[in-house]
Amino acid sequence: MNRFEFLKKIKLPKFVRPSVGQMIFWGVTLVLGIGVFIVARNFTDCWSITDLPGRPLSTCKGLDSTDTAFAPEDGTPVPDLPPTPQASVPEAALPPAWDGASRINILFFGLDYRDWEANAGPPRSDTMILFTIDPITKTAGMMSIPRDMWVNIPGFGYSRMNTAYPSGEGAQLPGGGAGLVMKTVEQFLGVPVHYYAQVDFNTFTEFIDYLGGVDVWVEQDLVLDPVGPGTDHFRVNCCGFRHMNGWRTLAYARTRKGGDGDIDRSRRQQMVIQAIQRRVFDPAVFPGLIQNAPAIYAQFQSGIHTNLSFEDALKLAVLGKDIAPETIKTGVIDTTMVTFDNVVLGGANASIMKPLTDKIRVLRDEIFSSAGALSPLAAPSGTTDINLIVQAMRLEEARVRIVDGTFTPGLDQRAGAFFQSQGMNVTEVGAADNVYQTTIVIVSGPKLYTLRYLQAVFGLSHTQIRFNPDPASAVDIEIRLGSDWAGSIP
Repeated sequence: MNRFEFLKKIKLPKFVRPSVGQMIFWGVTLVLGIGVFIVARNFTDCWSITDLPGRPLSTCKGLDSTDTAFAPEDGTPVPDLPPTPQASVPEAALPPAWDGASRINILFFGLDYRDWEANAGPPRSDTMILFTIDPITKTAGMMSIPRDMWVNIPGFGYSRMNTAYPSGEGAQLPGGGAGLVMKTVEQFLGVPVHYYAQVDFNTFTEFIDYLGGVDVWVEQDLVLDPVGPGTDHFRVNCCGFRHMNGWRTLAYARTRKGGDGDIDRSRRQQMVIQAIQRRVFDPAVFPGLIQNAPAIYAQFQSGIHTNLSFEDALKLAVLGKDIAPETIKTGVIDTTMVTFDNVVLGGANASIMKPLTDKIRVLRDEIFSSAGALSPLAAPSGTTDINLIVQAMRLEEARVRIVDGTFTPGLDQRAGAFFQSQGMNVTEVGAADNVYQTTIVIVSGPKLYTLRYLQAVFGLSHTQIRFNPDPASAVDIEIRLGSDWAGSIP
């Protein structure tokens, strides 16, 4: 038989044209099959219910621009361009929720939009005010920090305060520019910064208009121009309350005209904040704001960048109505607390303010002290309750210097950040003048509750404590870190 003849005997099945119903059935089945495949693939690729090795794809929902995720471009060189400015903090860097009872410090700052307009990369910070609220005594305070203050920016060395934000953004640090600004202010003032808030100019003006304007106290005759040279300038006359809408309030808060430039501007900004407080907590206005809080937040949230949750912000708002305006302490770092100098930054001459540390500390203590708060005696002698010991340490507000006597890189910075996160008043960090195998604590002032905290948490023994009473000392306690503590600092 011809080897191909068997093929002739094979009978193929007759092709039957499918009906319309069959075509629809199989079409739907195919579409559903493809859909199930895609859903199943995404579900397994982005699995997050349990820990699995590897990293999720960059296309997984819930990842923001700061999440570490696998992308097809991994390993491909990327041009060294400044990132898009975003005052956001990765979820992992968010602070714990406010308990509603502890003193809370919030840093408010603005951004210099001229940097964005000039395509100069991440903007420098502009306005900077640190707020403090004590829910126990129902008191508050605010302290303005000049943008040209010469400070030590963690990881970057000394520079002007307003360069911390672009440094953090450009280096893509955890927490971004806002996180680095918070750490810089913490180290500069020696007080913890728990939260930050940055409000866009448009959102600021729209919110003022939402309130129906505010009444601002004016102390100088000023001609203000909110948009630069043009015909939209206006005049405010001294002296008294002047009603202003949103864009006029912004122009008043931002102008540098006046005798002391930025320092006068800081005072005007505090007057604007006090005007907003009076309007918000007006008995005829506040109940409506609280009732409509979710809708207000939804309306303005795109222009508000913060690591403060909506729930905690609402708690603070309710607390704020019980804080009398006349009890709010205010302070501005002025010309009596600094010296002036010139340096070269980025190849250009720059004017700077060098802090007179002792004078700034006096102002800080006036605003951030716990006058009238619970006494440190809330932790009785001999107690082993760590919560009482920590509370007493915080209320005591001892000035603490931390110096590194080891060869561990960055230990002083880590220790300073850790103790500040516990509520300790760390005012200085740096290198020790000697190498220490064992940590030594020098006590210069009568701040024994902080000493008890160190004994309870780190097992500090009496042989590691040196008493050296010195009323003229800039700090109450100095911690000289030795190798024995190097592995205990997170």
